[in-house]
Amino acid sequence: MEDILIKNLEEERFKAIVESRYEDFAKLAHPEMTYTHTSGITDSKESYLDKLFGGFYDYKWIEHPISKIQIIGDVALVFGEMHSELVAGNIQKNLKNKSLAIWRRENNEWLFYAYQPTPLP
Repeated sequence: MEDILIKNLEEERFKAIVESRYEDFAKLAHPEMTYTHTSGITDSKESYLDKLFGGFYDYKWIEHPISKIQIIGDVALVFGEMHSELVAGNIQKNLKNKSLAIWRRENNEWLFYAYQPTPLP
């Protein structure tokens, strides 16, 4: 059952970004969130939200097929892919990545903790 909850949270996370509902994304994100980009640049929750609210990222669409969800205690690992079209710093990008998203349960609430994409060849 928890894997269905995690799948739904992943869907909401991506949907909030595409729909520019950054406040909703912020509510899903852990205070210690680490978001690594395909460029190798890593953002904290604060720096990623600053970029979102500042218009640095404009996601046109995101597809995120999930291949596996593994829950280990209070950590959920989401293995899958992330395909997207976006504008980042006025540069048009098309992404095709394998990805690992990590959710962490605290006080009986799952929060988005970390993200790591790897470009597909």
